[in-house]
Amino acid sequence: MEPSFIEFDHASLGYGRKVVVRDISFVIQRGEYFGLVGPNGSGKTTILRAILGSIRPRSGQVRVGPTGGPPVRFGYVPQREILDYVLPYTVQQVVMMGRYRQIGLIRRPGKVDREIIQECLEHVAVQDLRDRPFKDLSGGQKQRVLIARALASRPEALVLDEPTNGMDLPSRLSILELIGSLHAESSMTVIMVTHLLDDVANHVKRLAVVERNFFQVGSPEEVLTGANLSALYQIPVAVERVRGRTVVLPGDSHATH
Repeated sequence: MEPSFIEFDHASLGYGRKVVVRDISFVIQRGEYFGLVGPNGSGKTTILRAILGSIRPRSGQVRVGPTGGPPVRFGYVPQREILDYVLPYTVQQVVMMGRYRQIGLIRRPGKVDREIIQECLEHVAVQDLRDRPFKDLSGGQKQRVLIARALASRPEALVLDEPTNGMDLPSRLSILELIGSLHAESSMTVIMVTHLLDDVANHVKRLAVVERNFFQVGSPEEVLTGANLSALYQIPVAVERVRGRTVVLPGDSHATH
């Protein structure tokens, strides 16, 4: 069996004296489309930070990439809300930020860098917006630009933190289709963090449901059951198939799981 790309081995994570996630074990294989889902404040972002290497486990181990190999190149797409939209950067300038690690702080972007930026803009279908101020874009357009910025680093894995949060339904579905196509085209490892159950139910291949006293990993069919979610959220939850899609509904219903 292929070695795990990312492995949590009885890892406990937290900040200072506070333990946020306790004694979790799971693996993510190279090329997987993996979801981390749970209520706000449940520890999803803490797990994400451990994957990215910005925090170390308080106990246990978190292994990323092959032992003794070079660091894994992550393309990170943060939550849009944490960015300062007042800064007068154009779309092209925002995407070029994804090349800074390769370019360095002193060198100027070269021909190869500019070609990569154009390729990434085209890949996410925002090439016509390249000279527009980033702050003037719609939520869906901003998310596409941030994905292009992450791709500009030529990553081995794409990590997205709440990529559809605050979007209307058409924009949300469009972004999810884009992420799915990026995974399908390149077999790139994709890790998506979200509190929106419908997003993971219909798109990821495996997921972890994260709550302070609950942690389970499996396929959406195995994990996103009415019984699991009712226990997790302390309200009746039904999981149904509607026109070929899995829909998570609050309240009792004729659930299929």
